[in-house]
Amino acid sequence: MGDSHREIAREARRDMREGRQAIAARQRARLAGMVAYVRARSPYYRELYQDLPDDVDDPASLPVTSKKLLMARFDDWVTDREVTRERVQEFVADPDLVGHRFLGRYMVATTSGTSGLRGLFVLDERSMAVHTAVGSRASGALGVGGALRALARGGRTAIVTAPGGHFSTVASAAWFRRERPMMGRILRVFSINQPLADLVAELNRYNPASLTGFLSMLMLLAREQEAGRLRIHPAMVIPGGETATPESLELLTSAFRAKVRAAYAATECGFLSYGCGQGWYHVNSDWAVVEPVDADHQPVPPGEPSHTVLVSNLANRVQPILRYDLGDSVVLRPDPCPCGSILPAIRVQGRAADLLTFPTGGGISPMLFGTLLDRAPGVERFQLVQTAPATLRVRLQTANGADADRVWQTVRAQITHLLTEHKVTDVTLELADEAPQQSPGGKFRRIIPLVSP
Repeated sequence: MGDSHREIAREARRDMREGRQAIAARQRARLAGMVAYVRARSPYYRELYQDLPDDVDDPASLPVTSKKLLMARFDDWVTDREVTRERVQEFVADPDLVGHRFLGRYMVATTSGTSGLRGLFVLDERSMAVHTAVGSRASGALGVGGALRALARGGRTAIVTAPGGHFSTVASAAWFRRERPMMGRILRVFSINQPLADLVAELNRYNPASLTGFLSMLMLLAREQEAGRLRIHPAMVIPGGETATPESLELLTSAFRAKVRAAYAATECGFLSYGCGQGWYHVNSDWAVVEPVDADHQPVPPGEPSHTVLVSNLANRVQPILRYDLGDSVVLRPDPCPCGSILPAIRVQGRAADLLTFPTGGGISPMLFGTLLDRAPGVERFQLVQTAPATLRVRLQTANGADADRVWQTVRAQITHLLTEHKVTDVTLELADEAPQQSPGGKFRRIIPLVSP
């Protein structure tokens, strides 16, 4: 199979025309090819798969992997011997290299993740081509009116996120601007690390055809749109990163009068799925495998919530993701989706991250706290727990050798500044005695809003 973008796009369209059975056959063939490839080129997988049969096309036959397991064996995990953890870390330490080719051939993206363990992910060109090819499936929902609306705005896409690092959304946008100038000219990243009024003014000037970003941030913008301060008319709104509820999707739809298609993906598999008008995520199963499983990694029947979900990326060969425990609870739809898509449909129970709301100033996106404290010197891990309407309990794990008192003073000052910028006043900040904690299921939520009684 060729790896050119055009050929992959043709295959993606053909997969959809040929139907469910053909897509399932394509998935099995690609999985078998990936297993053979990693056995030949990855010392880690060669060791992990040593007792398996020669030919494997059933994902359930494979051992489960995770971020913790793979990152611990980084240099043995990758299939290119020139890719090492030391080299990747040196690359991502330089913010000027965001979107540039690592070793002249790969994109690199980082993530802190819900497990609290920083991820370093290397993506090959085929993976990026698949991302573009199957990404067009979501845009097909625009219809004639939506397409004309998008065309009237030059197809411009606004990505509302936190710049300044190698995070997937930022790195991908920079990559496409460099590698595909025609696409790059209509992509622009808007920083959430600024006062909301400034962000609103920038978006008004840009007037995008498509608006994408973390759900909680887009909900803030929806309220600005309803208030008349934000005056944009996108044809498509794509919230991601957090669990979308019917209420949140309705708010975005009514505020922007646009098609809203929530996205569910991860840095490990950026093309995992796309949202439909029925509120389901359709898995691009010609290039990805999604397995809802229980706590023992056994299959969960359709219609029942899983304990976690195992994901296999069938495109990225340099750093293979196979039966990877993503940590989210999902439900697989047991019947065909009314939207008409032939692809499997899931709903996501996990990754919920609500707005932090306070008695004064309204709501603040959890993403703002994360991007602020990720850069704070001496902070190894943090967790903010809203224990009362105007109280934030701050759990800190400081880096080895850091002065704990100095780190706390810095963190407190930065949080206070952020609250002040968003006109949130009279909030008590408490330094917790306990360290950041995982939930019983092993997930790590850095921001925990107040639970309503």
